[in-house]
Amino acid sequence: MSAEPRINDRIRVPEVRLVGPSGEQVGIVPLAKALELAQEYDLDLVEVAANARPPVCKLMDYGKFKYESAMKAREARKNQAHTVIKEMKLRPKIDPHDYDTKKGHVVRFLKQGDKVKITIMFRGREQSRPELGYRLLQRLAEDVQDLGFVESNPKQDGRNMIMVLGPHKKKTEAMAEARQAQEARKASAKANPGRSQNPADAPKASAEEPAEA
Repeated sequence: MSAEPRINDRIRVPEVRLVGPSGEQVGIVPLAKALELAQEYDLDLVEVAANARPPVCKLMDYGKFKYESAMKAREARKNQAHTVIKEMKLRPKIDPHDYDTKKGHVVRFLKQGDKVKITIMFRGREQSRPELGYRLLQRLAEDVQDLGFVESNPKQDGRNMIMVLGPHKKKTEAMAEARQAQEARKASAKANPGRSQNPADAPKASAEEPAEA
């Protein structure tokens, strides 16, 4: 069954509750009268509540209405936030530098509003020491607790141990903040066209020292 409303001659009822072009209530009128008014206004008679008794119809430019509805739906899909699950893999005996690097990625993902699946990979004899993985996951969860929470507690999955972190910040909020930051950078660059936004591009002091007399 089509989701399109019935319009004009496709409406098959003796009378309708008519709504005018500006939303004003005209009242219950014969269908023929409603179609006549639609012709006078050069508009369409559109059935907006088919299950009402009598059905509710409105005078409108149906082509324009469909176009605007399609544009709104397109914009809503464009701004729709899709939750993404990122994955980060660690070894139970990870060294401090690698841990900090991996944690930095987890922090970035959570700031973006994404979930993070943390996988501890056990190899060989490490499989007999699951507590190493559990402690590492607990440590990571505590280190990022300001940005995320444990959505799925650590559990063993074959040779791996898995935990899922969820972001405190919603994806839509993260996207909005990212757009605001980008707009602020653009505004700053426009206000200071001769100044580089990259600290690495700042002029460096001369390494030459004046010769002593």
